[in-house]
Amino acid sequence: MLGINEIKTGKNIVLNGEPYAVIFCEHSKMGRAGAVLRTKLKNLITGAVLEKTFQGAEKIEEAEMIKSKAQYLYREGENYVFMDGKNYDQFFLSSETLGGSAKYLIEGTEVVVLNFNNNPVNIELPIKIKLKVVEAPPGIKGDTASGGGKLAKLENGLEITTPLFVKKDDEIIVNTEKGEYVSRA
Repeated sequence: MLGINEIKTGKNIVLNGEPYAVIFCEHSKMGRAGAVLRTKLKNLITGAVLEKTFQGAEKIEEAEMIKSKAQYLYREGENYVFMDGKNYDQFFLSSETLGGSAKYLIEGTEVVVLNFNNNPVNIELPIKIKLKVVEAPPGIKGDTASGGGKLAKLENGLEITTPLFVKKDDEIIVNTEKGEYVSRA
């Protein structure tokens, strides 16, 4: 059991029998009142975000998340199909559950699966992922008045700002946490 001073951003907790990830937390103490912890929690099964305030003496159960490796195979309607790396079992997660992570998935992407009670509930993407540029306007020499960037479309449909030298068919590395260009691959 965790006290409110042990809950930090990134921790996984159990609330009403479901796993939640702490995506924001703020400790506060007002005058004579006890300390409180204001949090934003993301349900790892449904993807829903809720705000919850914990009082000073409350104890919260930490979620036992077992991590395993899997490979993204394909999309089937609103579901994304993955294959477990050890036993080759296939399972799916909904686009609602994956949220923003789904836009970085291309066939063959290796991910870390979060398992709660032996059931896959969500994934963790690698921080940096290699993607191919499928569409990029030509960079015009001397066109750096706007900061030297242009919009490029990637193989997964994502559009990000890249430097002027990036062209079609280049492979680039993208930060999945910020959605930004990092470097050429």
